[in-house]
Amino acid sequence: MGFNTKYNCAVFPDAAGGKGVPAFNFGGLPDEELVAIFTEDGDEGAFSEIVDRYADRIYGTVLRILRDPSDAEDVLQEVFLILATKAGTFRRESKFSTWLYMVALNASYMRIRADKKIRSNEMSIEDYAPYDESGALSGVVLKDFSRIPDRELLSREGVEIIMNAIDELPDQYRVVFHLMQEQGLRAAEIAEVLGISVSNVKSRLHRSRLYLRDRLADYFYETGR
Repeated sequence: MGFNTKYNCAVFPDAAGGKGVPAFNFGGLPDEELVAIFTEDGDEGAFSEIVDRYADRIYGTVLRILRDPSDAEDVLQEVFLILATKAGTFRRESKFSTWLYMVALNASYMRIRADKKIRSNEMSIEDYAPYDESGALSGVVLKDFSRIPDRELLSREGVEIIMNAIDELPDQYRVVFHLMQEQGLRAAEIAEVLGISVSNVKSRLHRSRLYLRDRLADYFYETGR
């Protein structure tokens, strides 16, 4: 059986009983061709290449939703097992990455519904807009950190504060923010993954940014005089 040691989870079936060593380098092939090779030939090397490309990205997305590393690893395994058994259902009507993110999000939300201990953030920011539509901050200047001796500690602290603020976003906003800002998906791709309109994606992203700017203002900004 193929094994992803980083996440300690099995990721594809031992269809041929071999070691899963690719006969040649699959690195230069596009995702869709790798899926076709695995689907048609059962080539574990092609599957392993897909896992290498997407394990970190899918894990990061799932972790953003579930907020628990152990649960995220479990769902990551489910995602690739789904791919291993249902790769043939992928149609080239969309990008493979879009399809895989859809599988990951569905598996994550199924996990939430199945485990009552996991609670979604129900905070509403539908009407949250403390700034104008351009997101301008009026009368603020950056704090002067020049007198703080331990800049490295400040940097780590700043990153932690930012990540905590992102985690406070409601699920529907946090996922959009993560997919665009951290995964680099375009608005149209996110819309397809989530099954919403592009304008809805942009609205959620805008409100997320406004919320984060306000949430982080006390740390990164001070009111100008």
